[in-house]
Amino acid sequence: MNEQETGVNADIPAQAADAHVLDEKQNEAEQKETTQKKAAFVAVVGRPSSGKSTLMNAFCKEKVAIVSPVPQTTRNAIRGIVNRDAGQIVFVDTPGRHVSDKKLNKKLMDVGSRAISEADLILYVIDASRAPGDEELAIATMLAPYAERLVAVINKIDLKGARPAEARDFHTKHIPELPTQRILEISALEKNGLEEVLTLLFTLCPEGHAAYPDDYYTDQQVDFRIAEFIREKAMNRLQDELPHALYVDVADTEFREGGKRLWVRAFIIVERDSQKGIVVGKGGAMIKAIRQAAQKDMDRVFEWKTELDLRVKVGKDWRQNDRTLKRLIES
Repeated sequence: MNEQETGVNADIPAQAADAHVLDEKQNEAEQKETTQKKAAFVAVVGRPSSGKSTLMNAFCKEKVAIVSPVPQTTRNAIRGIVNRDAGQIVFVDTPGRHVSDKKLNKKLMDVGSRAISEADLILYVIDASRAPGDEELAIATMLAPYAERLVAVINKIDLKGARPAEARDFHTKHIPELPTQRILEISALEKNGLEEVLTLLFTLCPEGHAAYPDDYYTDQQVDFRIAEFIREKAMNRLQDELPHALYVDVADTEFREGGKRLWVRAFIIVERDSQKGIVVGKGGAMIKAIRQAAQKDMDRVFEWKTELDLRVKVGKDWRQNDRTLKRLIES
């Protein structure tokens, strides 16, 4: 048998050939290990209206979380996914932490606390345009024990009257174990300083496997996204009247025209009969504006054209109903 027939140099003993193959496999394994990507879940925490949702949307470059000037717009742990050559970060946007004994608020705080306990890293967002108060102190006190996996960002430095130095001093005083190089200044709205934050987070991320495919930027179901688009438009238009007194129920969806068009029937639920007229508006103008704005977002995000049938109905005192709250908010 010649050298070509064996595929192995005849001068090399069989044991040496086997060892050579094992060495190659070991080298491949070591090379694969050295190129292992990073993966982490990062809980985004802060006071209401600190810019958490705006920041996560900027990271993901898509509208993942709805945005409103109304405090505690976020009601669930919204996930936004960032994929880079270095790996994958799953940001978990949490409801703004606010001191209150109301059932709805307690439920929202449970969502945030669970996200913090389960996250690999925590991103603490502080608003530089507002002086730190009791709520900020409560959040900092809560996060201090997690300093080793914490990154703090001082947001809204673009606003007139912003006081980033005061915010930085606050961090240094109340979370003394947080290294100063992990306190960064940003503007989520202007998208300034975000790459530095991502670079730092990827540096701190543990090695691991991605939780989602690399073409995902969120894991939200279609019905949930539709309900959130509608709720955002309603809250932004009704913020002076009943922003927290409403939620959205997607009652039915149906693909039509061979899957090219998505038909949706949804209800804006309010707590009182007297609130229905506010949502409908004079001559139906308000609900029409909400429907058109929500449908515009849906058409931009989804790969199908949408048709939205939007109505209003009453769910009496739904914010005090444990069954409704359990269905609406992750526990």
